[in-house]
Amino acid sequence: MRGKILWALVLLGGFALGVWLTWCWFQRQETTTSEDATVLLERMQQVAKLITVEGYFSEIYDYKDYWHYDILPLRKKALLRVKAKVSVGYDLSRLTFEARPEERVIVLSNLPDPEILSIDHDIDYYDIQEGLFNTFSREDYNRLNADAKELIRKRALESDLFLVAEEQSNQLQEMMRFMAQSAGWTLRFQPRTPAFQPID
Repeated sequence: MRGKILWALVLLGGFALGVWLTWCWFQRQETTTSEDATVLLERMQQVAKLITVEGYFSEIYDYKDYWHYDILPLRKKALLRVKAKVSVGYDLSRLTFEARPEERVIVLSNLPDPEILSIDHDIDYYDIQEGLFNTFSREDYNRLNADAKELIRKRALESDLFLVAEEQSNQLQEMMRFMAQSAGWTLRFQPRTPAFQPID
């Protein structure tokens, strides 16, 4: 009887040792990752844009969606942090200039208003909670991304970025005027047309 118990213990120990050695061997193996990407250049466009100021934003965005009642099985919510860089400047493709060599005068007109040229944002998801009957879909994540970008755009419009961009534009105009005068030319700027005309 003792021989059978001893034999069973030896078999059980050998089996446990085999499982442990197999586990150790798999832990040392490197995982293989396969990635495939296709990059297509859709179109190319020439731009003449001048960035005069960049603003950096960090916002906490709290999203909640529920069906009829705000209880756990019917609710989904997400807490995310949005970090963004907003570039404000001028689209110079609208700018027109006229050179008058006989007077040595350059006239710049159609000066653009400052605008948001780009918003580069990253999203960190901190807390995702889904209900039993209300879960996140791919469309929800795309909408969260778009909503977060729109939130940053609104914050940028409420900020002082446009005032700073105007100040930078005035300094740039003075520098251009100085460079033209150094070359013996006169640089004139036609006043901007207001973006909104008052109604009589």
